[in-house]
Amino acid sequence: MSRRREIARRLEALADIAGIMSAMKGLALMEVRILTDFLTSQQRMVAGIEAAAADFLAAHGEFASADQAGNELYILIGSEQGFCGDFNESLLSRMELLCQQKIAPPRWLVVGRRLASRIGERDCLELALPGATVADEVPAVLLHLTQELSRRLSGFKLSALYHCAATGDIRQRRLLPLRDLPAPERRHPYPAELNLPPETFLRGLTGHYLHAVLNEVLYSSLMAENRQRQVHMDSALQRLDEDSARLKLTYNIQRQEEITEEIEVILLSADMLHEAEHGG
Repeated sequence: MSRRREIARRLEALADIAGIMSAMKGLALMEVRILTDFLTSQQRMVAGIEAAAADFLAAHGEFASADQAGNELYILIGSEQGFCGDFNESLLSRMELLCQQKIAPPRWLVVGRRLASRIGERDCLELALPGATVADEVPAVLLHLTQELSRRLSGFKLSALYHCAATGDIRQRRLLPLRDLPAPERRHPYPAELNLPPETFLRGLTGHYLHAVLNEVLYSSLMAENRQRQVHMDSALQRLDEDSARLKLTYNIQRQEEITEEIEVILLSADMLHEAEHGG
């Protein structure tokens, strides 16, 4: 009986775990749906700013930034939560590869405490910031991130390394200085008339672009994280179902053995009673 009770307790525990995982999967699915609209809107905004920047640089080639050697600062965006498979491990592997490839190892600004805990203390780590767990937390993360960048960005080229929701792969993306922009759809015979000096206009445009593109990157990473969490939860739930099925089979076999033993005891008792009656 004690063996069967132990199996029953394990089955109850697996059922509780499955309920928690199903809830986590549902929350991840809900976040993906919310992030889809946010990300689509942000991508349109970034595309519009990039088009304006491309037009400006086509007319003012003296401000076009060549890809010159210099210090690099990477924003590495991982997860704030767990249960998302190898989401952080794959980013860490790419980070290690980049550090090996670069003559001058880049500096790293990490977003996401789960990833930061895996990286630990390193000389190349500039700062670790908490990340977003849901879409509503992205604006606060963005504000904190831009504040830190304003203190540290001087003299650095800026790139981002993150999971791209569109491709499902890790994307290495140059953010600043503005370069490699999509070519203007059509050439204008005259440059656009500006109400600001070109230097002031470009400085303001760069600020707007950085805010918009970081927003897009954070949303994209969070969507990819939730998609991976869905896959991870599906796999875990499948394994739980298999474990539960095996335990239920063991439970039934154990119950059948106990019933058999009870029947044997009853039959043995009946035989002993019969013998006692006839012997008396």
